[in-house]
Amino acid sequence: MSVVTLTSAGAAQAAPASPFPYHGRFAPSPTGPLHFGSLIAALGSFLCARQANGEWLLRIEDIDPPREVAGSADAILHALERHGLEWDGSVLYQSGRSDAYDAALERLRDDGWLYECSCTRSEIASHGRRGPYGIIYPGTCRTGARSSRRPRSLRVRTHEHLIHFDDLLQGLQQQRLQETSGDFIVRRADGLYAYQLAVVVDDDEQNITDVVRGADLLDSTPRQIHLQQLLSLRNPRYLHLPIAANSRGEKLSKQTHAPALEQRTPSENLWRALTFLDQKPPPDLLHATPRETLTWAIEAWNVKHVPHRGIIRLED
Repeated sequence: MSVVTLTSAGAAQAAPASPFPYHGRFAPSPTGPLHFGSLIAALGSFLCARQANGEWLLRIEDIDPPREVAGSADAILHALERHGLEWDGSVLYQSGRSDAYDAALERLRDDGWLYECSCTRSEIASHGRRGPYGIIYPGTCRTGARSSRRPRSLRVRTHEHLIHFDDLLQGLQQQRLQETSGDFIVRRADGLYAYQLAVVVDDDEQNITDVVRGADLLDSTPRQIHLQQLLSLRNPRYLHLPIAANSRGEKLSKQTHAPALEQRTPSENLWRALTFLDQKPPPDLLHATPRETLTWAIEAWNVKHVPHRGIIRLED
């Protein structure tokens, strides 16, 4: 685990890792059943934790009710169990963590980092410039919300310092948030907490030392490091795995109609995920039990073999 600090030149960087026991996690959102792309992230984080003789925790990120599908959380738990991916401890549900998120917002407000924003998406699109990851918020409400009649979101101020970190697979990553995102939302206008806030508060609560997840979240990490700095939270190590895409290059997800995992073939699913991660599982594991497959995989797991590409089409 490491703590992000500012150098004399003003760049944020991670201090050397300290010898805390390994705590990894898998944190799906209950927006649909587990699919192959989710299995890759779950398996990669599981293997990293188990090979390090560490704990693998499970968190259900259920803070966005409009996107959630009834029964999905239970279906995800069942699918993980069916594939032998057994987690440690009890499951943490974000829906029960409002007090912790409110406390984090209060600290940001007290320290002068938080402000209300009444801008609509169309206004931001009209006045903001396009950056590498979307429209950059132009700072319209930094000195006060422009409308007293609209619902207001809460934004956290960013700064001009360069935030950088060494991803354990993707290498050096860096962003200057004022140039890539601008001030970003930590509580939406509808009162729901933003992912960026909840994830850092919960990673600290669960003592997460290592975050292993899909490369689609790589660009979000500097924003999370920024919040970790402001809230004096510990900064985990990060490893972003390649994500699986369909033939059109779209990430497998509910929005792209990714099919649910076939529950009758867990060993075949695990074998395919290990192959995707270039671990070269032997063919006889196709007919093994999930426990046998995972026993082989924990011993054989080698992050150096995982492709460094951010996205891989399943037909590649």
